[in-house]
Amino acid sequence: MPVDGGEARASGGGVPVGGGEVLHRVDGGVLWITLNRPEVMNALARDQRELLISLLDAASGDPAVRAVVLTAVGRGFCAGADLRGSTAGPGREPVAGDVSRTIRCGAQRLIAAVLECEKPVIAAVNGTAAGVGVHLALACDLVLAAEEARFTEVFVRRGLVPDGGGAYLLTRLVGPLRAKELMFFGDSVPAADALRMGLVNRVVPAAELERTAGEWAKRLARGPTRALSLAKQLVNVSLESDRAAAFAAEAAAQEINMTTRDAREGVASFVERRSAVFEGR
Repeated sequence: MPVDGGEARASGGGVPVGGGEVLHRVDGGVLWITLNRPEVMNALARDQRELLISLLDAASGDPAVRAVVLTAVGRGFCAGADLRGSTAGPGREPVAGDVSRTIRCGAQRLIAAVLECEKPVIAAVNGTAAGVGVHLALACDLVLAAEEARFTEVFVRRGLVPDGGGAYLLTRLVGPLRAKELMFFGDSVPAADALRMGLVNRVVPAAELERTAGEWAKRLARGPTRALSLAKQLVNVSLESDRAAAFAAEAAAQEINMTTRDAREGVASFVERRSAVFEGR
């Protein structure tokens, strides 16, 4: 699906207009995705989740998209999964495997779609991120947070195990001890503390969040898109590889990247002592 042809559009620097629950548009090579259910703190129901997955998948193969910004409207970034109406219908007996199947096909697919998107993804966290909403932000390649943003591993408060890749993401970002602290207590972490922990890249005033996200995204959109994609892949698998496998992956990535126009342009610009102009190809 074309990423600029969905249910709703926005205009002007990522400011959403229209009535859709997931707003999306492409502007200057940047795909802006805006969650637009402020009345429920942008909790994700199945339809919104599936549209997010579809948009991220489509962005990978769309040459018009060279970076992605994921943000939201209102006080919340994402309050997690919207569980209303998610239970089995009347008269249906639970089946062994229902829960794990729901997790695999739902939250895990969403987080995987962010991690596997072939374009760099920036989270612009405008407010509260809770449950899977935290993991949605942390799966992104770069995380900007408004000063009012808060991050809450809320699962323990409901007697639940974290899902949506929470243990996988948190452990890699902050280490096992801090990850356990966050998951065991479920405390709400202010943006400033999230920055100190290494959960986010930068904290900015709310009025500057959209502008900063736009500036970062435009820089990425002007970059060598395939090289960025390959670098993302190398980083994402680095903690799961031994040295030999990591070096082999690096060499293979260089081999693939040197077939691109941007790599040739980068080398030529160095030789000719000028700034490179990348096409994203």
